Amino acid sequence: KKSNCTGDCAASWPPFEAPAGAAPEGEFDIMTRDDGTRQWTVRGWPLYTWVGDSQPGDVTGHRVGGVWFLATPGK
Repeated sequence: KKSNCTGDCAASWPPFEAPAGAAPEGEFDIMTRDDGTRQWTVRGWPLYTWVGDSQPGDVTGHRVGGVWFLATPGK
């Protein structure tokens, strides 16, 4: 697993960091980014937040550029 979102991309799409002591569970795993920080993944996909969201439940980043999508529960 590798994140291709760094620099300006990561400024708009901050990685969803996994804190020290966090452990993988179920579909959720943790990858280490090139800068050494740990980032949550789900089903192998890196997870990010969006700078345009300011309140819990905001999903204004969904479908931005046709490449960013809301993570939803899998089967």
